[in-house]
Formats: sequence, structure tokens, C-alpha cells
Amino acid sequence: MLEVKSIVVNYGGIEALKGISLHVEPGELVAMIGANGAGKTSLLRAISGLVNPRQGEVLVQGKNVNNVPAHKRVGLGLAHCPEARHVFAQQSVHDNLLLGAYLRTKKEKKAEIEKTIEEIFNIFPRLKERKDQQAGTLSGGEQQMLAIGRALMLKPQILMLDEPSMGLAPVIIDEMFTVIEKIKATRQTSILLVEQLAFRALQVADRAYVLEQGTIRLEGKASALLHSPEVKAAYLGVTGND
Repeated sequence: MLEVKSIVVNYGGIEALKGISLHVEPGELVAMIGANGAGKTSLLRAISGLVNPRQGEVLVQGKNVNNVPAHKRVGLGLAHCPEARHVFAQQSVHDNLLLGAYLRTKKEKKAEIEKTIEEIFNIFPRLKERKDQQAGTLSGGEQQMLAIGRALMLKPQILMLDEPSMGLAPVIIDEMFTVIEKIKATRQTSILLVEQLAFRALQVADRAYVLEQGTIRLEGKASALLHSPEVKAAYLGVTGND
């Protein structure tokens, strides 16, 4: 579904990604964990076309998209839910969702779009309660729900989530991870999840990669990494004696 081959990304003289390779299979949830500055967001930006890799390839459903601009990668079923949400603050919740379905409006009837909006409201009931409210007045958790809902309006085959738990209260984080599991189970969407809360990410993922200073340090089944002494010590706050 998604394959990254030996991606190298530079920002000026700084090499943010140093030959990253990974893959996401159909219907799979893959987690990418690592410390701040490890290159996680740079990787998602390279996949979605927001930055151009100096070397390497990005393949979506087997197609090399290196020369495909970001807005056209969306048309290939690739949805990127960015860090810090980036909702359209002056637009209503409903209009934000409509904007997520922009490409669909050219070929589908309005009733089909509204049906998807109702599906989003079933996933996030709070959004339905606030459908006429300006997005900028929502709480942080509600804005994150809206950002994910907007991405789902595309009916993506690949959903990339960048730090969905950032800045949220613990109870909202619990709700967010429940929703991520529900999306995977019911929508048959491949998910690439970038997350600092390593323990939570590994709990919901099928496989995971550990990114460190622009390179893949570890990879494997999420359940195995969850019990790895190295991962426990570095990312879960557990020492060898715990």
C-alpha cells in the first residue's frame, strides 16, 4: 500500500532523514516512535510531498510519486493529518469536513458526501453537537477530532497521523486511541501513526519502527517492541530492574 525506499531529506546542511525505508501493508496500522527531532514529521512530509527527498523513492500502491505534487497525492488516496491540527479556524465544523471531501465533490453526489459526514459524526459525536460552531473555538481535543474527521472525508486508503495525542488531556488521549483502533477495524484503512506516547502507540499497532536521529534503530512487531528492554529503557521509562 505504501513503501518508502532509502529516503534522504536535507534541511540546508542538516540531514534529517538518512536513508529511511519502511512499508505499510493494506489494512495495517504501523507506528513510528522516537524522540523529538528524530525525523518523524519530516518522514510524513516527504511521503505526502510537502518536502522533496534528496534521494530515495516514495511508492503509493506501487506507483512512484516522487514527481507527483502534494495536492495530487491526495487524489491517490493518501491523507495526511498534520501535527498541530491546522483546522480552518474561521470555518464551521461542517464546512471543515466538506473541505476534506473536496476531490470527491467533483464526481459524487451531495448525498454521498453528507452520508460520510454522518459517519464521521458517529465516530465523533461531539463534532455533531458543534457542527455549526467555528473550528477555531473548539477545544484542542475537539480540533484533533475534526482534523482526523476531515482526513477521513477523503475516504483514504492510507491515513497518516502526526502526533494525534499532542497537547491533549489524558481522558481525551484515551478516547483518541480508541477511535484510531475503531478506524482500523471498521474502515479497512492503512494507518501510519507517528506518536511520542510510545507505549500507547505500540499497544494499538501491528508493527512499529523506532526512529533515532534520522535512521531506523529498531523495527518489528509492535508486541515484541513493547517488551524490548531497549525500547522500555529509551521510550517507556522502564529500567532493566523494573
